[in-house]
Amino acid sequence: MIKSTGTFGLALFLSSLVCALACAGPAEEAAGRTDEQKAAGAASVAALVDANRHFALDLLAALRERPGNLFFSPYSISTALAMTRAGARKDTARQMAQVLHFAGCKEIDRAFCALLESDRAAGADPGSRLHLANALWGREGYRFRDEFLALQKRYYGAGLRTVDFANACDAARKTINLWVAKQTEQKIEELLRETDLDRSTALVLTNAIYFKGSWASRFDAALTRKRPFFIGKEKKVLAPTMSQRGSFALAHCDGAQLIELPYEGERLSMVIVLPDGDSTLDDLEKSLTISKLNRWIDGMVEETVSVSVPRFKVESRFDLAETLSSMGMTDAFVAAKADFSGMTGRKDLFISAVVHQACVEVTEEGTEAAAATAVVMRKGFARFDVNRPFVFFIGNSQTGSLLFAGRVVDPTL
Repeated sequence: MIKSTGTFGLALFLSSLVCALACAGPAEEAAGRTDEQKAAGAASVAALVDANRHFALDLLAALRERPGNLFFSPYSISTALAMTRAGARKDTARQMAQVLHFAGCKEIDRAFCALLESDRAAGADPGSRLHLANALWGREGYRFRDEFLALQKRYYGAGLRTVDFANACDAARKTINLWVAKQTEQKIEELLRETDLDRSTALVLTNAIYFKGSWASRFDAALTRKRPFFIGKEKKVLAPTMSQRGSFALAHCDGAQLIELPYEGERLSMVIVLPDGDSTLDDLEKSLTISKLNRWIDGMVEETVSVSVPRFKVESRFDLAETLSSMGMTDAFVAAKADFSGMTGRKDLFISAVVHQACVEVTEEGTEAAAATAVVMRKGFARFDVNRPFVFFIGNSQTGSLLFAGRVVDPTL
C-alpha cells in the first residue's frame, strides 16, 4: 500500500501515478555515510516529496479553470524549476522556493538526486519502465559559472550542450525537440515551438519523463464494454470501460472514494479519486488539500471489489509562465527584477517561458505516459526610460558636428 511519503503525478479525475520511494542517497555517495547522515538524507527526501505534493495540488488548483481533460507531470515541472532555482539568488530564489514549497527542505539538490535514483530503481521493476533525463542547452560563447554547471551535472545528471541560438535558432530548437522525443519514446515530438525561442535565448533547461507499466492484475479485453460515463447530471457518453474483480486498496471518506491500481512490481501504482455520487468533480477539486490526500491514502484498506475503469487517452500542453507568476514566482519572469546571478555571475538572465507537455494512455494492459518541461531563459535588455527632464542633440554622427541642441522639461506642453 502507498503511504504518504509517495510522490504524485496528477491526471484526469485526479488519477495519480504514485511512486513509493525508498529514501536512499545517490549510489556513489551512500557508501561510507554514517547512520546519522543517512537518516538526514532520508528526511531531506521525505521533505522534498511532501513539497512536490504541495506543489502538485497548488498547480492543479491554478489550472482548474481549464475546461475538459487535464494531464501534467508536477514531477517534471518541479525538477526543471529546481534546476533553475539552483542558479537563482535573493528574492528570485526565495519566491521560487516558496511556490515549490522548498522553504522547509534542506539540501534540495542532493535530495532531488536521491529521489531521481530511487524512482529509477522503482522503474526497473519487471513489467515497468520509468525513464528520467535532464539536460542544459546553452548559447554558444555564453559563459556560465563552473559551480553552476558542476551542480547540474552532479545532482541532476544534466550536462551542458551548446547550441547556436543567435544564428541558427530554429536548428537549436529542433535539436532540443529531437532529444525530448528520444527520451519520451517519440511521445512528445515538438515540445518547443518556433515562438518559444529567439536570438536572445541564452539557456534552456529541460526535463523529460517516460513511464510504461503493466497492471499487476490486467484487465481482460474481452470484458471491455461501452458503458455510460456521466459527465454531468444531465449529460452522459458511452465510453469503452474495462472491468475486473480482485483485491485492491480502497478508501471512502470526506465525499470521495479512492482505489489503488498497482503496476507489476507494486512499487508504482495509479490512485483514482472519485467524487461521491452527490458530489461533483468541481466540489472535489475545490476541497482537496494535502492533509486530506495524505489522510485518505494512509486510510486505504485492501478489499475484494468489482472495478470498472474507462480506457482513456489525454494530451495537454501548457505555457506556465503566467500561472507560475500568479502563484508567487513573479521576479523570475521580469528582466529588470530576475536574479539568476548564480548561473553567470551577472543578473543578465530571466525566464521567458516554462513550456510543459504531457500525455497518458490507459488500456487493459497498463499505462503509458510521458511528459517534458523546458525552462527557457533569455538575456535581459538594458532599460533606458526617458521619464524625466533631459537634454538632447541632433548632429552628424560621422563628423561629430552638432546641428541642433535642446532640452525637454515637460513633453506635454
